[in-house]
Amino acid sequence: MLMRSEPFTEVHRLAQQLFGAPATGTWTHPAGMPADAYRNGDEFVIVFDLPGVDQDAIDISVERNVLTVRAERRPIDLGEHAQATLSERPLGVFSRQMFLGDTLNTANIQATYHNGVLALRIPITERAKPRKITVGAGATTAPDQKVLDA
Repeated sequence: MLMRSEPFTEVHRLAQQLFGAPATGTWTHPAGMPADAYRNGDEFVIVFDLPGVDQDAIDISVERNVLTVRAERRPIDLGEHAQATLSERPLGVFSRQMFLGDTLNTANIQATYHNGVLALRIPITERAKPRKITVGAGATTAPDQKVLDA
C-alpha cells in the first residue's frame, strides 16, 4: 500500500537528536512531520502530527502516486515588544513525500484536520481487495501429463 523510500530517516533523526534542529527554516525530512499509516478495511489511512499549524496552511497533492503534504507553522503574533527567552518550537515550512502503491484510489482521497492531526483516507481499489476464487471441475490430468491410449 505504502512504499517507504526514505533510507536516511534514521540518520536524520539521530543527527537531530545529537546536533539539535534549526528553530526556523524549511524542514523536508520526516522528523518534522511524524506519520502513522494503517489499513482499515477497504481504506488506507495516513495520519500526520501537525501541532500549531493552521488548517489553511496545509497543502496536499498527489502526482504519479507520490503524495506530498506541505504545512507551514507560523509564529504567534505577540506584538512588537515581545522578546523570546526560549525558542524550541520549529517554525517554517514542513514537507513530507510518500510513494503510494497502485492499489490505492488516489482520485478519491479525503482529508480531515482536528486538534493538530491531519488524517488522509484513501480508498483501496477493487483489484486489491481480497476475493474468493471458485474452483471448477475439470480434467483429472495435469497439463504437462500425456494421456496414453490403451
